[in-house]
This record gives sequence, structure tokens and C-alpha cells, in this order.
Amino acid sequence: MLKQRIITAVILIPIVIALLIALPPSGFCLLTMLLVLVGAWEWSNLMEIKRKRGRIFYVAIILFVMIGALFVPAPLILAIAFVWWLLSLIAILFYPRGSQWWGKSLFLRGLMGVLILVPCWASLSYIRMQSGGLYDLFFLLVLIWGADSMAYFVGKKWGKTKLAPTVSPGKSLQGLAAAIFFSILLTVIALGLCQVPLPIWPWMTALSVVTVCFSVIGDLCESMVKRQAGLKDSGTMLPGHGGWLDRIDSLTAAAPVFALGATLLGIYFG
Repeated sequence: MLKQRIITAVILIPIVIALLIALPPSGFCLLTMLLVLVGAWEWSNLMEIKRKRGRIFYVAIILFVMIGALFVPAPLILAIAFVWWLLSLIAILFYPRGSQWWGKSLFLRGLMGVLILVPCWASLSYIRMQSGGLYDLFFLLVLIWGADSMAYFVGKKWGKTKLAPTVSPGKSLQGLAAAIFFSILLTVIALGLCQVPLPIWPWMTALSVVTVCFSVIGDLCESMVKRQAGLKDSGTMLPGHGGWLDRIDSLTAAAPVFALGATLLGIYFG
């Protein structure tokens, strides 16, 4: 499993970076829209929709909402996403208590997918559209991928205190601490290389830490829904990682929070 995970990452990461650099903002927006639709297909599986017609219909709904989101101010979408992820944290903390009101409802699980997928796409596109957005997106991806990897390996080696045992028994407080340490170290290095004024350093570091913490919430939220559906992975698209959603679950929460924080604080690497 670990070998497959590493091989997939070695292949996938250069492709993502190359596309990020090569594509103009509009092309990046279109590409991420297509990838989110792949995520929507997998989410329909987590909703336990059995018929292909029903799954296609759900993907069409996500597409329709994404098109509608183009006419909504991005900060409003980011604010809605932030509130949603706070609510999802409450659901995670109390799981499995409280799951009876959403776990059996097709509508509510479908709404959860909308609130997870659409703001993720909107935030990534919003960041890319900004001046210097390419650098900010690159930083965000390295931040999330690096923190996730650090948490995985440290948790596997030294993880003793379970973070959310009823949702994801493999995650530990030690892994979370390692992810936060990585976020601080990466941010300090990036700020130094970009020669960002010192007064901004505490704010950007705090934003990175908060972003990583929310990335964990995104990961746990998908784990919670998978557990409710009795599934180990969202799909089989990526060997060693499971489905596409299993690879971007951290990003679904991290991207809107990072974009909202950077907008409110007015701080960017670009």
C-alpha cells in the first residue's frame, strides 16, 4: 500500500505542478471544474446512489451549481464554506451521535457534497485569478501535501493518542502536531525566500496553521461519510490512495479557508 501510494504521488505531483504552470487562469478553472465533477461522481457513491442514472444526475447538479457560483461574489462562497466546515467539525466531534439525522437522508448527504465540492473549486479558481495567484496556489498545495505526508509518517511511527477514534482511528495528535510544525517551518522558509515584510510573518504563519487544521477537518469529514456508508475508499482511481476524493479531501476544506483568510488579511506570496 505504501509503495503504491509513493509511486502514485511521484507520478501525480509533477503532472499537477506542470498543469498549474502551463494553464492560464481560465484553463485552470475549466480543468478544476472537470476534476470536481469526478469528485461529484465519487461522492454520489458515498451517498449510496446505486443507479448510474442517479449518479449522473447528481454530477449534473454539481455542474449546474458551479456555473451558478460564477455569478456569486467569491468572498460570500468562501464565508459559507467556512461556516459549513465549522458545522462539520461539530458533526465529527459527536459522531456517531447525531449521524441519524443526516446519515440516512439522501438530500442532506447531497447537500454536503455541494458544500464540500463547489467552494473548493471556487476558492482554487479565485486564488488563481489573483495577481500572483500561481505562487499562492503552489504554496497551498505544498502546504497541504507536505503536512498530510508529515502527519501520516509521524503518526504511523509515534502516534499514540487518537485524534478522532470513532471517525478515523489511524489519525493521532502526534501526527497533527507534526503537520502544524511542518506548516510553520514551510511558511517561514517561503516568507524568507519571497522577502515578505516581517510584520506580515505572524499573520501568514497563523493562516497556514489554521489552514492545515481545517485540512484535517476535511479529511475527517470524508472519513466520517465513508464510515457511515460502510466504504473504505471513495473509489479506485488512484492506486494506494483510493479515489480522487481521497486525494483532495484535505484540500476541500483547506482551500476555502486559506482563500478567505488571505482575502481578509490582504496577504499573499505573489
